[in-house]
Amino acid sequence: MAPTAPLATDLCVKDLAQSSDLKSIPSQFTFINDSKGSESDSLPVVDFSMLVSEDADQRSKALLDLHKACGEWGFFVLINHGIPEALMKAIVDASLDFFDLPEEEKRRYEAKSASDPIKAGTGTTKSTTDQKVVLWRDFMKSYVHPDFHCPENPPHLRGIISEYAEKSRSVLRKLLQGVCENLELEEGSIDEAMNLDSCFQLYAANFYPPCPQPDLTIGIPPHTDHGLLTFLIHNGVAGLQIEHNGVWFNTNSPKNSILVNTADHLEIFSNGRYKSVKHRAVVNTEATRISVVIANGPAPDVIVSPSAELVKRDGRAAYGPMKYIEYVETMLSRRYDGAGNLEYLKIQADGHE
Repeated sequence: MAPTAPLATDLCVKDLAQSSDLKSIPSQFTFINDSKGSESDSLPVVDFSMLVSEDADQRSKALLDLHKACGEWGFFVLINHGIPEALMKAIVDASLDFFDLPEEEKRRYEAKSASDPIKAGTGTTKSTTDQKVVLWRDFMKSYVHPDFHCPENPPHLRGIISEYAEKSRSVLRKLLQGVCENLELEEGSIDEAMNLDSCFQLYAANFYPPCPQPDLTIGIPPHTDHGLLTFLIHNGVAGLQIEHNGVWFNTNSPKNSILVNTADHLEIFSNGRYKSVKHRAVVNTEATRISVVIANGPAPDVIVSPSAELVKRDGRAAYGPMKYIEYVETMLSRRYDGAGNLEYLKIQADGHE
């Protein structure tokens, strides 16, 4: 008889994966999916140094690359972004230090509501039948701007997150300046509409240990992101897949690059010109994957709707308005049904949402 998998009632996924007798996943982790992804050499690359260059030809090429990436793929690899490699390594290492803390320390941050500014635990989702599915992932999330929140331990995490978030905001604003130019909008219109001085930033660290049956579970199911642009770095272990033209592709990014995806509120603001695409995190049998995400959104109280200028050009708005922080908290508390929050704000041609 095959050994019985240990129950995952009180164990984080990290501890469960380290169980010496783990041969199969506990039933509550079962998530039916085909985790295979196709390989692609055509994921767009945007050279940030060219985007901010005073050379008109270089900047023009970078703007075109950015425009095509946001409109065709919804994802791109950002290189030469200026964030120090040492800082990127430090935030990945410090995030790992958090997951290495004693379980009772991490349990201090178990979420009590979707609006908790610091949350940690093992990922779960609810199916449309209200069945709870446990994900093969431990996580920690904290709101880091405009108000800064961070776990007390490990103590060095606070300063590293603060510095990385600040440098990410600088990169964000320059990328959005390029977006504004590509959409032929007045300079600073995104900055003003989204109140970027008070932009919302969420730090998220994800820990995906090796899994004995990776095809029977998932790290994060297919979803889109709230916000404008999401920045992702990792420890060199692949696992992020994106959907493009109905096909799932593995993402490959060179060392010291940042994977950037256009998120729901950039699709809304652009009135559908730029795409927020589904992506997912799959797991493997061999190596632990750690990803560090900075989700960059408008200021929490901003009511996001399509740009008035773009609506005027198009003749209608493709999305309804919603306060950003309400969107975030709705997204965090809604059961998983395979559709993104964005679907609920789309306005059909006949005017119905």
